[in-house]
Amino acid sequence: MLLSPCIILLTAVVTSVTAKHDYGATVYLIRHGEKPADGGQGLSPAGEQRAECLRNVFGASSGYNIGYIIAEQPEGNGDRARPYETVKPLANDLGLMIDTSCKKKDAKCVAKLVRKYDGIGNILICWEHGILTRIAEALGAENAPEYPGGQFGDIWTLAHDSDDVTTQAMEDCPGLGP
Repeated sequence: MLLSPCIILLTAVVTSVTAKHDYGATVYLIRHGEKPADGGQGLSPAGEQRAECLRNVFGASSGYNIGYIIAEQPEGNGDRARPYETVKPLANDLGLMIDTSCKKKDAKCVAKLVRKYDGIGNILICWEHGILTRIAEALGAENAPEYPGGQFGDIWTLAHDSDDVTTQAMEDCPGLGP
């Protein structure tokens, strides 16, 4: 009779060691495309170029296998629309809706969406750079780096079986800097 509770406890310990997080997809985090020099709404021409480039970076023929896209919720007056505008061409190509149900600073909302996702494919999150660290932490990353303020091309990877941002790749969009 004592053996059964021990086996259950051992199974729970092994499961917690092998499955670090309560989501199964790999999560990719990116910053929105470049903004206009005057700080106005929308993407600059370079930002629009980056949005087009992401169609190749994360598209159907890439190894990223994106099945769900989350972007910061735009405001009714057009503010905070850059993340949405950045991933819109990619979403159109993949036939995906963009989930914009989370407000800018609500990292817990983003983590909840990731944990609820049970679809096929991985998750792409596009956000304002200052909040990406909080989102990574809400997803369980310990020691998440700060996203560099002057860069737009970093790709962070969070695997469900890791406690850290495991990969910091570059989008490598021709004609655009990092």
